[in-house]
Amino acid sequence: MGLIERIAGLAGYEKRAAGETLAPSSWSALAPGIGNFAGMSARAAENLSTVLGCTNAIATALAYVPVVVYRRDNDGNRIETTTHPLCRIARAGVSPQMSWPDFLEHIVASTLLTGNGLAVIDRSGNGQLSGFRYVPWGMVTVSELSSGRLAYDVSDGRGITRRYLEGEVLHLRDRTDDGKIGRSRLSRAADTVNGVQAANEHARAFLNNGASPSGVLETDNKLSSEAFDRLRTSWKTDHSGAGKAGSTPILEDGLKWKAAQINPEDAELLETRKFGVIEICRLFQVPPPIVQSYENNTFTNAAQAGLWFATFCLAPWARKIEAEFIRSVFPTSGPYEMELDLSGFLRGDPETRWNAHKIAIETGVLDPDEVRQVEGWNPRAIMSDQL
Repeated sequence: MGLIERIAGLAGYEKRAAGETLAPSSWSALAPGIGNFAGMSARAAENLSTVLGCTNAIATALAYVPVVVYRRDNDGNRIETTTHPLCRIARAGVSPQMSWPDFLEHIVASTLLTGNGLAVIDRSGNGQLSGFRYVPWGMVTVSELSSGRLAYDVSDGRGITRRYLEGEVLHLRDRTDDGKIGRSRLSRAADTVNGVQAANEHARAFLNNGASPSGVLETDNKLSSEAFDRLRTSWKTDHSGAGKAGSTPILEDGLKWKAAQINPEDAELLETRKFGVIEICRLFQVPPPIVQSYENNTFTNAAQAGLWFATFCLAPWARKIEAEFIRSVFPTSGPYEMELDLSGFLRGDPETRWNAHKIAIETGVLDPDEVRQVEGWNPRAIMSDQL
């Protein structure tokens, strides 16, 4: 065993075991149907504006908040450290091609849509964290080794596949059925998603194929096959589609137009589509105002939407991300932990933020210099020296 391997073993990093083989359980057994549900891929589901809106709202919000790394001392106290490599990565980017917000946004969005988000952990020669490489879940094949650990075979899209073990990747999961592979909430509620998709398809077909005015053609005469074919062709060519709405039909062979009072409102199509927005928001735990659905909105519940979003949607996801970083990135039983500081959302609400600072100073929780640090300013003593 070389020096580097001994150091990695002492630090708690996982190492490859010689001769590990595949167990009978493989990707198809571990995750049947992941990535596709009821004929619709997770990527195609983003054609539903509410799915895209919820995914963007969660992923972008989590990518926006500051990252803080703490070290616990022997007494259990948490001490913020700015020298840890993860802090540098959060500032400078996970790779030359990708910033930290882009990386976190990608991996969270992948988890929301497919149930799994994966990134390869890059380390330098001495085992120190040096960056991450985001991997689209569609390029990953997962197998279970005879040891019970998971192996991730990652394709680069050019015919080259490389295997990574659990300690070499960061694997963010949505709720799982087997404790190993996450399952997309879109696949869990496939009937709901397909119902919303069906309503959208109906609306699209109405606009593409509907004639205006809408009704039926009547005649007391018997049309010949030639007249029927000519009528059908001319009607489809000259009067069908949203772009030809309002055109004037020319009738022949005793035909009469009888208008029918059928429209999307009468068929409750619009109400069905509005309810579909609520259904999708329910899947992602996103308040409808967050995705610009204001039908049943008031000033009061709009003000509470952000609080609900942060408390019941973002906070659980932040905790899941923090736990995965502690498990995968930091050494086993090490003193370091990561936190996504959700108080960053108060940046957009200066009144609430400064009232909170005022209460913290008055109760002795913080002093003015600590408040200045929270705001990203230097202490007053340093400012005086600079002047």
